[in-house]
Amino acid sequence: MRLIIINLFAIATCLGLNAQTLKGKVVDTKNQPIEDAYVFNMTSGNHTHSSGDGVFFIGSTKVGDSISIGLLGYETLKFKVDNNQISNQTIFILNEKIFSLDELVISESINPVNTIVRLDIATNPVNSSQDILRKVPGLFIGQHAGGGKAEQIFLRGFDIDHGTDVAISVDGMPVNMVSHAHGQGYSDLHFLIPETINTIDFGKGPYYAGVGDFNTAGYVGFSTLNRLKESSITVSAGQFNTIRTLGMFNLIEDQSNQSAYAAIEYLAGDGPFESPQGFNRLNIFGKYTSIFKNNDKLSVTASHFTSRWDASGQIPQRAVDDGSITRFGAIDDTEGGNTSRTNVNIALNKRIDDETTLKSNMYYSKYDFELYSNFTFFLEDPINGDQIRQRENRDIIGLNSSITKNTNLGNVPVEVSSGFGFRHDMVRDVELSRSLNRSTTLENIQLGDLDQTNIDGFVKAKFDFGKFSIAPGLRLDYFKFMYNDKLQPTYTVQSENKTIVSPKLNFYYDLNRNMQLFLKSGIGFHSNDTRVVVNNLGEDILPRAYGVDLGTVWKPASNLVVNTALWYLYLEQEFVYVGDAGIVEPSGRTERFGLDLGLRYQINDWLYFDSDATYTDAKSLDDPDGENFIPLAPKFTATGGFSVSNLDNFSGGLRMRYLGDRPANEDNSIVAEGYFVTDLNLNYNLSKNITLGLIIENLFDVDWNETQFATESRLASEVDSVEEIHFTPGTPFFLRGSITYRF
Repeated sequence: MRLIIINLFAIATCLGLNAQTLKGKVVDTKNQPIEDAYVFNMTSGNHTHSSGDGVFFIGSTKVGDSISIGLLGYETLKFKVDNNQISNQTIFILNEKIFSLDELVISESINPVNTIVRLDIATNPVNSSQDILRKVPGLFIGQHAGGGKAEQIFLRGFDIDHGTDVAISVDGMPVNMVSHAHGQGYSDLHFLIPETINTIDFGKGPYYAGVGDFNTAGYVGFSTLNRLKESSITVSAGQFNTIRTLGMFNLIEDQSNQSAYAAIEYLAGDGPFESPQGFNRLNIFGKYTSIFKNNDKLSVTASHFTSRWDASGQIPQRAVDDGSITRFGAIDDTEGGNTSRTNVNIALNKRIDDETTLKSNMYYSKYDFELYSNFTFFLEDPINGDQIRQRENRDIIGLNSSITKNTNLGNVPVEVSSGFGFRHDMVRDVELSRSLNRSTTLENIQLGDLDQTNIDGFVKAKFDFGKFSIAPGLRLDYFKFMYNDKLQPTYTVQSENKTIVSPKLNFYYDLNRNMQLFLKSGIGFHSNDTRVVVNNLGEDILPRAYGVDLGTVWKPASNLVVNTALWYLYLEQEFVYVGDAGIVEPSGRTERFGLDLGLRYQINDWLYFDSDATYTDAKSLDDPDGENFIPLAPKFTATGGFSVSNLDNFSGGLRMRYLGDRPANEDNSIVAEGYFVTDLNLNYNLSKNITLGLIIENLFDVDWNETQFATESRLASEVDSVEEIHFTPGTPFFLRGSITYRF
């Protein structure tokens, strides 16, 4: 009997050893936590990823098991588990190395396509604030108001205007402006200094429970650096009186548990236009990060941005054709504006227990905006012209909080996340007025105060069945809309509220280590403006969007990755507030379907090629064939280029982008012409501390139209109005040089 008891005790001890958990923390050489590192037990086959604080737990691990820890951009660490590592949390240090595509394993990445974009950024860094959004595959932008206005965005067959159908955030703080004076979702990203970007998280379609308002075509989330590798000063200058200065300074050095840095950017230029833009922008950014002994992380960021500019506006094609103006001339050169934004964001990542983490941030933004435009010249007012002023003053407060817990359902590992969010916008004197020469108010068309509140909650899970994963999700959004029309004779507040539930369901299957199939599906909603909601008495004001994606990420060779997606998106309805006219336009039911294709090829250690192409068919369902085109919806887009890194102190890239012809009106009788533009950047490390740079936009000096609209207008000399293409010319050959000093 005694022998039996001893044997049972021995067996139980062995089982206990087999069931132990290895706990560790993955950091870089500066002791900063590394997120999403892949931890793989090569003996048992178990795997996990490090969380935001670098910590990981991997079960069923025993002494002698072989473990590998890796992440693209770091040397893979391999070791055998010893008694000390089983008993205590161990720090594992990964050394940085040059990004190499052959190290990417599809099944080891949480989001393979986003990981690939990290490689794109490493091989071809962002050179300007306009380049920031272009890093998202398939996303196009266009500027049409002197460089200070938010860019027009195109993605998946949407003319997103300035952000109506794509949710954009920085460190968890929303960029999109609800119920904006110029248009719903207005997203001015110019307060983000490109060199402070750490990673870009993005997703296409309404498939993500953690993202709500504006997430129709997709979302883009930027995160900023926690610390600088080194301080630096950059000065660049070029044609058109362009100058940019950038200073990035470490404020706390050589401390592993805290860091702080500040960045300041000044940009000025006149552009290629005959009427100088007089553009200038000032950005100030600071960030402090502290890591506590229990691996909790606190970050505080503060930023201020201010900008002013003049603009030549969109010009009619007929005025260029008859020689009355050149491509870079103007009909009304009194357009332009000024804007500013101040942000404070506090973020906390906290580990509640070994299996549970909390991620929260709260933010405040102070925002001012004033824009003068003239799209129709003398159509409405043949004496004074049709200049309009759009203006607002806004305060935003909000918070986001989510808890993620790793557990098991039987033998199935499950990651469960739930979250809560709150955002309140207080907009005072949101205005649309007719004006003259940016100095005289002729008539108030709209003037009022609005308050909009969005409270949201979500829950999502991911069930890991080995090669097969299921990720369901559910999101709830509550909106409160309030508007006080100051042009009414008596004080009256119009108020509406709306609640909407959005389910999601995604599937992933790893056919092998280097091929993943996915099927994503979800229901979202089209965002809407407070003025639309109250005018429509709360009816049909959050039309649903139904989407599905079927695709694959495949690595057929060690140096080649191909990703594809076949997708479909249906919208019930859109009520759009047209800020330029102060009217509401219903657009009816729409559908879009398309194909995304991406390719990454590392030719050798120093030469890298990438390309993305999209084809989209976009149609209105409530109009007859031939009259059901969606104006300005892109049909075919392509981007790509070659990047050179670490070649005898040289680095750089040759980039191209192509946007095909697309309909400018509903019957396609007016066509917005496509373009093909090539840019070049080249850098040379003169020494360890000094780098010389050269940037050429539009290398081959082609004539191209950056933005185009089918607009009805009348010139001062005309009796009748004309509807035709009005455009903003794209930048011609544009050369500038830079010098960077690091210390």
